[in-house]
Amino acid sequence: MELDLHVSRFDWAGGPSGIGPGVSDLARRAEAVGVRTMSFMDHYFQMDWMAPAEDPMLEGYTALGFLAGVTDRLRLRLLVTGVTYRHPGLLAKIVTTLDVLSGGRAELGIGAAWYDREHRGLGVPFPPVAERFERLEEAIQICLQMWSDDDGPYKGRHYDLEATLCSPRPVSSPRPRILIGGSGERKTLRLVAQYADACNLFGGPDEVSKKVDVLRRHCEAVGRDPNEIEVTAMYRDIPAGATVEQVVQGAEEFAKVGVSTLVTGAMGHDPGGWLESTFGPAIDELRALKASPL
Repeated sequence: MELDLHVSRFDWAGGPSGIGPGVSDLARRAEAVGVRTMSFMDHYFQMDWMAPAEDPMLEGYTALGFLAGVTDRLRLRLLVTGVTYRHPGLLAKIVTTLDVLSGGRAELGIGAAWYDREHRGLGVPFPPVAERFERLEEAIQICLQMWSDDDGPYKGRHYDLEATLCSPRPVSSPRPRILIGGSGERKTLRLVAQYADACNLFGGPDEVSKKVDVLRRHCEAVGRDPNEIEVTAMYRDIPAGATVEQVVQGAEEFAKVGVSTLVTGAMGHDPGGWLESTFGPAIDELRALKASPL
Protein backbone atom coordinates (compact mmCIF):
# COMPACT_ATOMS: atom_id res chain seq x y z
CA MET A 1 0.00 0.00 0.00
CA GLU A 2 1.23 3.46 -0.93
CA LEU A 3 0.90 6.68 1.08
CA ASP A 4 0.15 10.04 -0.55
CA LEU A 5 -0.03 13.46 1.13
CA HIS A 6 -2.64 16.08 0.30
CA VAL A 7 -2.14 19.71 1.36
CA SER A 8 -5.33 21.75 1.55
CA ARG A 9 -4.36 24.54 3.97
CA PHE A 10 -1.44 26.92 4.30
CA ASP A 11 -2.38 28.90 7.42
CA TRP A 12 0.10 26.81 9.43
CA ALA A 13 3.03 28.29 7.50
CA GLY A 14 2.99 31.71 9.17
CA GLY A 15 1.86 34.15 6.47
CA PRO A 16 2.90 34.81 2.87
CA SER A 17 6.64 34.94 3.55
CA GLY A 18 6.51 31.63 5.39
CA ILE A 19 4.55 29.61 2.84
CA GLY A 20 7.44 28.94 0.46
CA PRO A 21 9.86 27.73 3.14
CA GLY A 22 7.06 25.87 4.93
CA VAL A 23 5.90 23.98 1.86
CA SER A 24 9.49 23.21 0.89
CA ASP A 25 10.21 21.79 4.34
CA LEU A 26 7.01 19.74 4.36
CA ALA A 27 7.76 18.28 0.93
CA ARG A 28 11.28 17.24 1.89
CA ARG A 29 10.05 15.65 5.12
CA ALA A 30 7.28 13.84 3.25
CA GLU A 31 9.79 12.48 0.76
CA ALA A 32 12.02 11.30 3.61
CA VAL A 33 9.09 9.55 5.35
CA GLY A 34 8.28 7.63 2.16
CA VAL A 35 5.28 9.52 0.79
CA ARG A 36 4.87 8.69 -2.90
CA THR A 37 2.76 11.62 -4.17
CA MET A 38 2.13 15.13 -2.84
CA SER A 39 -0.90 17.02 -4.02
CA PHE A 40 -2.57 20.41 -3.68
CA MET A 41 -6.16 21.45 -4.24
CA ASP A 42 -7.12 23.32 -7.40
CA HIS A 43 -8.82 26.24 -5.69
CA TYR A 44 -8.35 29.98 -5.67
CA PHE A 45 -10.41 30.69 -2.53
CA GLN A 46 -10.17 28.46 0.51
CA MET A 47 -13.21 26.19 0.76
CA ASP A 48 -15.57 28.00 3.10
CA TRP A 49 -16.78 24.81 4.78
CA MET A 50 -13.21 24.17 5.93
CA ALA A 51 -11.97 27.65 6.82
CA PRO A 52 -12.65 31.28 5.85
CA ALA A 53 -12.50 31.84 2.10
CA GLU A 54 -9.92 34.56 2.79
CA ASP A 55 -7.40 32.05 4.19
CA PRO A 56 -4.27 31.59 2.04
CA MET A 57 -4.58 29.47 -1.10
CA LEU A 58 -2.02 28.82 -3.84
CA GLU A 59 -2.48 28.36 -7.58
CA GLY A 60 -1.97 24.65 -7.97
CA TYR A 61 0.29 24.14 -10.97
CA THR A 62 2.64 26.97 -10.00
CA ALA A 63 2.91 25.36 -6.57
CA LEU A 64 3.62 21.93 -8.10
CA GLY A 65 6.39 23.45 -10.23
CA PHE A 66 7.94 24.78 -7.02
CA LEU A 67 7.72 21.30 -5.47
CA ALA A 68 9.44 19.79 -8.49
CA GLY A 69 12.44 21.99 -7.82
CA VAL A 70 12.82 21.14 -4.14
CA THR A 71 12.28 17.35 -4.30
CA ASP A 72 13.76 14.40 -6.15
CA ARG A 73 11.23 11.56 -5.97
CA LEU A 74 7.79 12.87 -5.02
CA ARG A 75 5.15 12.45 -7.67
CA LEU A 76 3.16 15.64 -8.25
CA ARG A 77 -0.53 16.26 -8.92
CA LEU A 78 -3.56 18.34 -8.10
CA LEU A 79 -6.40 16.64 -6.28
CA VAL A 80 -8.01 17.56 -8.55
CA THR A 81 -7.81 20.00 -11.45
CA GLY A 82 -11.15 21.73 -12.03
CA VAL A 83 -12.03 21.30 -15.69
CA THR A 84 -13.48 24.82 -15.87
CA TYR A 85 -10.27 26.64 -14.94
CA ARG A 86 -8.03 25.96 -17.94
CA HIS A 87 -8.64 25.24 -21.61
CA PRO A 88 -7.84 21.54 -22.13
CA GLY A 89 -5.17 22.17 -24.75
CA LEU A 90 -3.37 24.51 -22.37
CA LEU A 91 -3.89 22.09 -19.48
CA ALA A 92 -2.20 19.30 -21.42
CA LYS A 93 0.73 21.63 -22.08
CA ILE A 94 0.93 22.68 -18.41
CA VAL A 95 1.02 19.07 -17.19
CA THR A 96 3.53 18.16 -19.89
CA THR A 97 5.81 21.01 -18.81
CA LEU A 98 5.63 19.85 -15.20
CA ASP A 99 6.37 16.29 -16.30
CA VAL A 100 9.37 17.27 -18.41
CA LEU A 101 10.94 19.53 -15.79
CA SER A 102 10.35 17.07 -12.94
CA GLY A 103 11.80 14.13 -14.83
CA GLY A 104 8.50 12.31 -15.34
CA ARG A 105 6.85 12.86 -11.95
CA ALA A 106 3.65 14.64 -13.04
CA GLU A 107 0.16 13.19 -12.91
CA LEU A 108 -3.12 14.67 -14.13
CA GLY A 109 -5.76 14.66 -11.43
CA ILE A 110 -8.97 16.07 -12.88
CA GLY A 111 -12.65 16.49 -12.04
CA ALA A 112 -15.78 18.37 -13.01
CA ALA A 113 -15.24 21.35 -10.62
CA TRP A 114 -17.83 22.43 -8.07
CA TYR A 115 -16.91 25.55 -6.05
CA ASP A 116 -19.30 28.12 -7.50
CA ARG A 117 -18.23 30.88 -5.11
CA GLU A 118 -14.74 31.21 -6.52
CA HIS A 119 -16.06 30.96 -10.08
CA ARG A 120 -18.41 33.87 -9.45
CA GLY A 121 -15.81 35.79 -7.50
CA LEU A 122 -13.15 35.59 -10.20
CA GLY A 123 -15.48 35.75 -13.18
CA VAL A 124 -14.86 32.17 -14.34
CA PRO A 125 -17.79 30.67 -16.27
CA PHE A 126 -19.56 27.97 -14.26
CA PRO A 127 -21.73 25.86 -16.58
CA PRO A 128 -24.45 23.53 -15.29
CA VAL A 129 -23.25 20.21 -13.91
CA ALA A 130 -24.24 18.20 -17.00
CA GLU A 131 -22.16 20.47 -19.23
CA ARG A 132 -19.22 20.34 -16.83
CA PHE A 133 -19.17 16.55 -17.13
CA GLU A 134 -19.34 16.81 -20.92
CA ARG A 135 -16.38 19.18 -20.80
CA LEU A 136 -14.56 16.84 -18.43
CA GLU A 137 -14.79 13.95 -20.87
CA GLU A 138 -13.68 16.11 -23.79
CA ALA A 139 -10.77 17.52 -21.75
CA ILE A 140 -9.55 14.01 -20.99
CA GLN A 141 -9.85 13.05 -24.66
CA ILE A 142 -7.88 16.15 -25.68
CA CYS A 143 -5.09 15.43 -23.18
CA LEU A 144 -4.87 11.83 -24.36
CA GLN A 145 -4.67 12.96 -27.98
CA MET A 146 -2.01 15.56 -27.22
CA TRP A 147 0.03 12.87 -25.46
CA SER A 148 -0.24 10.53 -28.44
CA ASP A 149 1.26 10.51 -31.92
CA ASP A 150 -1.88 12.20 -33.28
CA ASP A 151 -1.32 15.97 -33.49
CA GLY A 152 -4.28 16.54 -35.78
CA PRO A 153 -7.52 18.37 -35.03
CA TYR A 154 -9.99 17.64 -32.28
CA LYS A 155 -13.62 18.57 -32.71
CA GLY A 156 -15.99 18.13 -29.82
CA ARG A 157 -19.20 19.67 -28.63
CA HIS A 158 -17.44 22.24 -26.43
CA TYR A 159 -13.86 22.37 -27.71
CA ASP A 160 -12.48 22.74 -31.24
CA LEU A 161 -8.72 22.42 -31.70
CA GLU A 162 -7.05 22.73 -35.10
CA ALA A 163 -3.75 21.12 -34.06
CA THR A 164 -3.10 19.10 -30.89
CA LEU A 165 0.64 19.70 -31.08
CA CYS A 166 2.54 19.04 -27.83
CA SER A 167 6.31 19.38 -28.03
CA PRO A 168 8.30 18.36 -26.08
CA ARG A 169 6.46 15.16 -25.35
CA PRO A 170 6.00 14.05 -21.73
CA VAL A 171 8.81 12.14 -20.08
CA SER A 172 6.35 9.77 -18.38
CA SER A 173 5.84 6.63 -20.42
CA PRO A 174 3.58 6.21 -22.19
CA ARG A 175 2.09 9.46 -20.80
CA PRO A 176 1.28 11.08 -17.43
CA ARG A 177 -1.12 9.03 -15.34
CA ILE A 178 -4.72 10.25 -15.14
CA LEU A 179 -6.65 10.25 -11.86
CA ILE A 180 -10.33 11.22 -11.93
CA GLY A 181 -11.61 12.51 -8.61
CA GLY A 182 -15.08 12.01 -7.20
CA SER A 183 -17.44 9.21 -6.31
CA GLY A 184 -20.48 9.92 -8.48
CA GLU A 185 -21.85 6.57 -9.49
CA ARG A 186 -23.50 7.40 -12.80
CA LYS A 187 -21.01 9.76 -14.46
CA THR A 188 -17.74 10.01 -12.55
CA LEU A 189 -17.09 6.32 -12.04
CA ARG A 190 -18.11 5.61 -15.63
CA LEU A 191 -15.42 8.03 -16.78
CA VAL A 192 -12.93 6.35 -14.43
CA ALA A 193 -13.69 2.98 -16.00
CA GLN A 194 -13.33 4.36 -19.50
CA TYR A 195 -10.30 6.64 -19.19
CA ALA A 196 -8.52 6.73 -15.83
CA ASP A 197 -5.46 5.07 -14.36
CA ALA A 198 -6.67 5.91 -10.84
CA CYS A 199 -9.63 7.20 -8.88
CA ASN A 200 -10.01 8.98 -5.55
CA LEU A 201 -12.87 7.96 -3.28
CA PHE A 202 -14.28 9.49 -0.10
CA GLY A 203 -15.76 7.85 2.97
CA GLY A 204 -14.93 4.98 5.25
CA PRO A 205 -14.20 1.45 4.09
CA ASP A 206 -17.89 0.50 3.87
CA GLU A 207 -18.73 3.46 1.63
CA VAL A 208 -15.61 2.95 -0.47
CA SER A 209 -16.54 -0.71 -0.91
CA LYS A 210 -19.90 0.31 -2.39
CA LYS A 211 -18.20 2.67 -4.83
CA VAL A 212 -15.70 -0.02 -5.84
CA ASP A 213 -18.62 -2.31 -6.65
CA VAL A 214 -20.08 0.38 -8.91
CA LEU A 215 -16.70 0.92 -10.56
CA ARG A 216 -16.42 -2.81 -11.16
CA ARG A 217 -19.77 -2.82 -12.98
CA HIS A 218 -18.74 0.13 -15.15
CA CYS A 219 -15.51 -1.67 -16.04
CA GLU A 220 -17.48 -4.76 -17.02
CA ALA A 221 -19.70 -2.61 -19.26
CA VAL A 222 -16.72 -1.17 -21.16
CA GLY A 223 -14.71 -4.40 -21.19
CA ARG A 224 -11.92 -3.27 -18.88
CA ASP A 225 -10.14 -5.12 -16.09
CA PRO A 226 -10.86 -3.09 -12.92
CA ASN A 227 -7.51 -4.16 -11.48
CA GLU A 228 -5.87 -1.81 -14.00
CA ILE A 229 -7.26 1.09 -11.96
CA GLU A 230 -5.52 2.27 -8.80
CA VAL A 231 -8.06 2.93 -6.05
CA THR A 232 -7.01 5.74 -3.73
CA ALA A 233 -9.01 6.81 -0.68
CA MET A 234 -8.80 9.65 1.80
CA TYR A 235 -7.41 8.55 5.19
CA ARG A 236 -7.82 11.29 7.75
CA ASP A 237 -9.91 9.73 10.50
CA ILE A 238 -6.89 9.01 12.68
CA PRO A 239 -7.05 9.64 16.43
CA ALA A 240 -4.58 12.06 17.98
CA GLY A 241 -1.51 10.21 19.17
CA ALA A 242 -2.46 7.08 17.21
CA THR A 243 -0.20 4.09 17.67
CA VAL A 244 1.39 2.23 14.80
CA GLU A 245 -1.09 -0.55 15.40
CA GLN A 246 -4.05 1.83 15.10
CA VAL A 247 -2.71 3.40 11.90
CA VAL A 248 -2.09 0.01 10.31
CA GLN A 249 -5.44 -1.43 11.43
CA GLY A 250 -7.27 1.46 9.80
CA ALA A 251 -5.26 0.96 6.62
CA GLU A 252 -6.02 -2.76 6.61
CA GLU A 253 -9.75 -2.06 6.49
CA PHE A 254 -9.26 -0.04 3.30
CA ALA A 255 -6.95 -2.66 1.79
CA LYS A 256 -9.68 -5.29 2.28
CA VAL A 257 -12.03 -3.37 -0.04
CA GLY A 258 -9.46 -2.84 -2.80
CA VAL A 259 -7.74 0.41 -1.82
CA SER A 260 -4.07 0.37 -2.77
CA THR A 261 -3.19 3.96 -1.88
CA LEU A 262 -4.13 6.03 1.15
CA VAL A 263 -4.23 9.83 0.85
CA THR A 264 -3.71 11.54 4.17
CA GLY A 265 -3.87 15.25 4.95
CA ALA A 266 -1.30 17.71 6.20
CA MET A 267 -2.64 18.07 9.74
CA GLY A 268 -2.17 20.66 12.47
CA HIS A 269 0.23 23.54 12.96
CA ASP A 270 3.26 21.34 12.27
CA PRO A 271 2.13 19.03 9.45
CA GLY A 272 5.64 17.75 8.83
CA GLY A 273 6.03 16.73 12.45
CA TRP A 274 2.57 15.14 12.46
CA LEU A 275 3.41 13.17 9.32
CA GLU A 276 6.69 11.95 10.78
CA SER A 277 5.22 10.88 14.11
CA THR A 278 2.02 9.32 12.71
CA PHE A 279 3.22 7.59 9.56
CA GLY A 280 7.00 7.43 9.88
CA PRO A 281 7.00 4.47 12.29
CA ALA A 282 4.24 2.72 10.31
CA ILE A 283 5.44 3.18 6.74
CA ASP A 284 7.10 -0.23 6.38
CA GLU A 285 4.00 -2.06 7.64
CA LEU A 286 1.79 0.01 5.34
CA ARG A 287 3.93 -0.85 2.35
CA ALA A 288 3.61 -4.53 3.21
CA LEU A 289 -0.19 -4.38 2.95
CA LYS A 290 -1.73 -5.71 -0.27
CA ALA A 291 -5.08 -4.49 -1.55
CA SER A 292 -7.70 -7.13 -2.27
CA PRO A 293 -8.17 -7.65 -6.02
CA LEU A 294 -11.06 -5.82 -7.60
